Amino acid sequence: MEGVHVLRVKVNGIMRESFLTLSQDKFTLYVTSGKIVSVAPKSYVSFGWLRFLVGSPSIPDPAILASSASSITNHTLDVTNPEERSIDIGAIDRIQRGQTTQKFELAKKSRQDSRRNLMMDEDDDLLYPNRSFSIIFRGGRTLDLMMRDESDDRDEVLDALDNVIKAYKAAKVRVEKDVLLLRYIWLDVDKEKRNALNVNEIRKVLERINFHVTKPDLDKQYQRFGKIIGLDRMQRRKGLTFEQCCTFLHKIKRDSWMVKPVNIIWNDLFGEIMNNGKQRMTVSDKTFLEKFVYAKQGETNVTVENVRDLFKRLHEMEITKQQPAKQDVTRIDKNQFETYLKSQENDAFDRRRERFDGRLMNRSISEYWINSSHNTYLTGDQLTSHSSVEMYMNALYRGCRCLELDIWDGDHDGSRPIPVVWHGHTMTSKIKFRDIIQCLKVFLNFHPETYPLILSFENHCSIPFQKIMAKDLINILGDLLYVPSEVSLFSKLPSPEDLRGLVVIKGRRPDLLSADGFFMDSVVEFESDEESDDDESDLISNNGTEKTSISVASAMSGATKSQKKIMKKLSPELARLTLFHSCGFKNWDLSIQNGTHYMHSFSESKVKKMCRQSKSRKWAIYNQTHMSRTYPAGSRTGSSNYNPMLAWSTGCQLVALNFQTPDAPLKINDGRFRENGNCGYVLKPSALMMMHDFSRTKIPTKLSVRILSGSCLPKPRGQRTGDCTYPYVKVSVYDVKNEEKDTCEVHNTPVSQNNGYFPIWHNAMDSRRFSFIIENVAVAMLHLEVYTKGDIGGKDEFISHSAIPISCLRQGYRSVQLFDSNNTRSGPFDFASLLIETKLRQVVTEI
Repeated sequence: MEGVHVLRVKVNGIMRESFLTLSQDKFTLYVTSGKIVSVAPKSYVSFGWLRFLVGSPSIPDPAILASSASSITNHTLDVTNPEERSIDIGAIDRIQRGQTTQKFELAKKSRQDSRRNLMMDEDDDLLYPNRSFSIIFRGGRTLDLMMRDESDDRDEVLDALDNVIKAYKAAKVRVEKDVLLLRYIWLDVDKEKRNALNVNEIRKVLERINFHVTKPDLDKQYQRFGKIIGLDRMQRRKGLTFEQCCTFLHKIKRDSWMVKPVNIIWNDLFGEIMNNGKQRMTVSDKTFLEKFVYAKQGETNVTVENVRDLFKRLHEMEITKQQPAKQDVTRIDKNQFETYLKSQENDAFDRRRERFDGRLMNRSISEYWINSSHNTYLTGDQLTSHSSVEMYMNALYRGCRCLELDIWDGDHDGSRPIPVVWHGHTMTSKIKFRDIIQCLKVFLNFHPETYPLILSFENHCSIPFQKIMAKDLINILGDLLYVPSEVSLFSKLPSPEDLRGLVVIKGRRPDLLSADGFFMDSVVEFESDEESDDDESDLISNNGTEKTSISVASAMSGATKSQKKIMKKLSPELARLTLFHSCGFKNWDLSIQNGTHYMHSFSESKVKKMCRQSKSRKWAIYNQTHMSRTYPAGSRTGSSNYNPMLAWSTGCQLVALNFQTPDAPLKINDGRFRENGNCGYVLKPSALMMMHDFSRTKIPTKLSVRILSGSCLPKPRGQRTGDCTYPYVKVSVYDVKNEEKDTCEVHNTPVSQNNGYFPIWHNAMDSRRFSFIIENVAVAMLHLEVYTKGDIGGKDEFISHSAIPISCLRQGYRSVQLFDSNNTRSGPFDFASLLIETKLRQVVTEI
């Protein structure tokens, strides 16, 4: 495997000759300065382990990645060289075509500056978008590359790599997480490529997986285990193979348990002793169905045939065992039962609700919660951070479908105006409006089935710049731009299915028809009293297009302004492209008489105020047919987020959050839109869609949660080095009380000492449970966050989390698949989970 010849792009615009090579086992992608002599660790799979991954016909053999130029000599990976990198296939989040990362942006700017200074021709710019691509891995890290030669087929290479990644993800579900974790870190520890780990290297494994064993204890256990499996002194000195290491780690884990959750669950459900007086070693499919699936899990739609299919899959899985079990496909043993408990198939998030359902996408777009972002372009705070096109791509891949652009007059390229996006009157940097639209075009080209992308415009531009905006939208997006007809505005709003694959504009569209029924061609001047999106956007601009101003000092301090009437000018070319017309709010009786394309925007403080004034019911009725958008207060200059629960409870569709800040509200948002395949659109609960006479009487619902154990919890940020973690779980329930107040009730588990590999929270195993009384079941959320306890005086660090709508929560003994702060499960987070027990009483049935 010699690799594909590429150029590695640096932020300063310098490009380095590199080779992109896939290892023979298809587990590792290498980027090196020369051809690799050999990249195939083989011996640890010779015992049949990982047979579903290595050499599996389901994982294609990408021959294209074996081709290369012949001018570079053979090369051995230098792990100390920062220019050389190995990326585990399981750590790759996605592959992006084009130049849509911040590193590419900086590289292009650097080369443009150099070209200007050296008076070079534009043809000398060697950054070709059609040859460029980025590999996004391990929580947002990027590897930015470009095909070296024009004749190289970028898409052929990336399609092959995409197929390998997809096949790996499909096959890995048949391998136990502990085995996958060891495979993930094997090459980092086996640096000499001996395909075996000695006791010192196993100690590094234990440090990596967050399990502390003293040196004398580990040495003693290692020697004893080696003798048990028949290794002589020389063999023990050489080390254990991959399969032997898996078994050794399983033995260490088993021997260290004081109380094992699965033993308690097994004995409680099925009984420790069978009717014949023997210890229960296995359970039959019928007993499993009746005592576990029906009685404990509450899944009454499962049949014995479904259980037998499950048992068959469990028998086919790679599971670490002390002794081989007899293969009776109508029974499973305790190890297989534990594997199922921790599996994604047993996730606490209802699998049916998590899957995409196209049958739900034909309602009016006003009937959905829509994943929305605020000031999407910012990488950090609201005053001094950079603006980046990459933030739009990150938001899109996170599931966001409503993106915000604050658009201002920029410079001129000759006689052509250049609209720019930035947080006006601050020190944030500027990016071109055109670059953002091109980024969206790239995304839609490779994801044509995407449900509509809504662009929320804060338009501060003068007329010449607005005309350029309209031209760029039409010329770049073409048929991907939704252009509403005037007639369509007098009916109900289109559905997400009607708008699939299209870009929809939210901005200003005042009445454009003249008395004779034709569009007006002249500039439209209209009176606006809408509350600003940022509590500061009505600052007077240099071009004088806005006739009322507020002081910059007031805006920068986050002072709230009152609504004010402003005369604004609007280009009819841009207005014609707009579907959603943002207008000011007076009262709900007047608002509901407007056309369905009229909508309102409110700050978080206005949301709370209206709910306190008992206006939430009228607002919910308005939101059945019209759209509303909410956004963070202008005082949140650090880009923190507000609790989205109250806005969701009133039926607001576009609850906009700062996507650059992975705080609790954004994580809650991730959990909300995990439903329906993370397509960005979730049908609002029926309680919010009943007509004017609907009753909001809610039956209080009691939720109880026990946190039993964890598995394969990584270090904070997925770090490879550092002390063993001291994990604990923060259990939170977010709810809305009395239709006017968002609430958050929190409990913490005890701390597990020096053990993130298989922490057990003993206090959670007794009769103590975390109990919550939930009022608004249709909106409420359960949030589980894993932290590691900091040193004395130090700060606890976030590790991972999962947020689950109560309406999607399954009862019984359940696994919780954990996510990192970027809402991904790649790299070390792919193996992390919790085992919990949940109970719900008096759940409100959807009508």
